[in-house]
Amino acid sequence: MRRLNVAVLAALATTALIAAPAAAMETKYVAPERGAQAVAELNIQYQIQETGYWCGPAATRIALSARTGDLPNQQQLANELGTTTNGTDHIGQVTGVLSARVGWYQTKEIPNDPPTQAQRDLLWNDIVGDIDKGYAIVANIVAPPENHPPGYPNETIYHYFTIVGYNSDNMTVKIADPANFGGNQIYWLTFDQLASLIPPKGYSA
Repeated sequence: MRRLNVAVLAALATTALIAAPAAAMETKYVAPERGAQAVAELNIQYQIQETGYWCGPAATRIALSARTGDLPNQQQLANELGTTTNGTDHIGQVTGVLSARVGWYQTKEIPNDPPTQAQRDLLWNDIVGDIDKGYAIVANIVAPPENHPPGYPNETIYHYFTIVGYNSDNMTVKIADPANFGGNQIYWLTFDQLASLIPPKGYSA
């Protein structure tokens, strides 16, 4: 993610995100009991990102929380990820930290915009396979104004968020979004929109 600009920082500040104590921002999201195999959701510990450029650390922490209760704070993860005021440069940095801490993860890139059918199929299969095994996915996205998740400010946003569930009946995915734009923390997106947001970046799965 490249550094969010002043307008985005202002949006974050209005929802009391900047420099808020981690304990005050932390909430526990517990998924409902899993029923049919068509729907799966992970139990995770959600946090809002503590600065305008720590979406990578916050999304990584959310993903780790699906696997372990021994969680570093966002500052520790920012150090491990090499995050600067310009953000976390590449999804591979997230993959490295996730792999070191809980194993499993690989970097998957989607350079094609729109994605090829093979890239879409791999993304969906990774979502289902990882979540069924208890692993969340971190996605690096580029969201232009005409293709925004809920609550995003009216500009192109470079961002990281965490995929924590899926519903194969209606092809939607559950997102834990550390930006909290407009108060939107955990929400559902269509798979088609998710697949359109990741190019030309990638995801850790």
